[in-house]
Amino acid sequence: MLKILAMSLQFLTRFYVYRGDFDERAYGRAPVFFPLVGLFLGVAWTVLYLALTHLFPQPVTAAFLVLGMATLSGGLHLDGFMDTMDGIFSGRSREKMLEIMRDSRVGAFGVLGLVCLLLLKFALLLSLPREALLRLLPIVPAISRWGMVYAIARFPYARAQGLGLFQVQYTGSRELAAASFQVLLIALTGGWLGLSLLFASLVLVHGLARYFTSRLGGLTGDTYGAINEITEVFLLLAAYPLSKCLPLTLL
Repeated sequence: MLKILAMSLQFLTRFYVYRGDFDERAYGRAPVFFPLVGLFLGVAWTVLYLALTHLFPQPVTAAFLVLGMATLSGGLHLDGFMDTMDGIFSGRSREKMLEIMRDSRVGAFGVLGLVCLLLLKFALLLSLPREALLRLLPIVPAISRWGMVYAIARFPYARAQGLGLFQVQYTGSRELAAASFQVLLIALTGGWLGLSLLFASLVLVHGLARYFTSRLGGLTGDTYGAINEITEVFLLLAAYPLSKCLPLTLL
């Protein structure tokens, strides 16, 4: 289990803690700890916010939060998001979409999508009240990364090969149940707001995964990244009105 946790941390972050040989099974089961690694990223996000909020104006702090998450995750999901935007909005056949997504070059739709995504993140992190933000920062990365586990376990893989195929092969109902238990406990720390966002993310992730599957014949590593990024923005967006009408604690 420690090897699986190390691979999960190494896959989702810039922390290279696993130095052994590649283990197909451990890599394939790594999604079971995605919510836990997401919590780690969320706590780091919170610490960064607390360290900067008293030193700089709020717009500067919000910009550093966006930069901080991109740096901690190595831009992995942002790359997948851009590739997915290029493929999905290309208007080509299914095979051509997959070919475009595999291309290392970034097209106009990818760049435009990234600009819109980062702009939304910045505006939301700037606009959310401090009390709600302190509850959200630890749990949002955990919930969004749980969304990837749901997509991996519940939807087919679009390619005949690729590293993502190992995760589809080894991440099933048992791994999803374990990851769901983790994210439920994490969401509970956000009170009714956290639970509401977790339920909303399930609806969103299922809808996104179905849409991508209908266009591509399945999911890919790029679409997993896109699901994570879209879910993160959605959670921050939904939290703005919900934080005004829901109590932040369960009691």
